[in-house]
Amino acid sequence: MARHIFTIQALWDEEAKVFYSESDIDGLHVETESLEEFEEVIMDLAPDLILANHFSHRDNSKISLADMIPAFSLRLPQEIRT
Repeated sequence: MARHIFTIQALWDEEAKVFYSESDIDGLHVETESLEEFEEVIMDLAPDLILANHFSHRDNSKISLADMIPAFSLRLPQEIRT
C-alpha cells in the first residue's frame, strides 16, 4: 500500500512576528503567534482538508482512500530547532 506524506513547514515572519505555513495540503493556510498554537491549528485543520481536497472516489488523479494513510511532517525553521 502506498503511503502519502503531507508536509507542513512552519516559517517565521520576523516583520509580522508570526509563524506561517507552507504546505502541500490544498487550502491549508495558517498564521499564528506561537509555535504551540501553530501545531494545534494544523492538527485540527489538516486531516479535514486532506479528506476534502485530496480524496475523491470519482477522480483518479486524486489520492484514493486505500492509498492514504495520514502522516504529517512538520518542518521548523533552523532558528527554532536550535
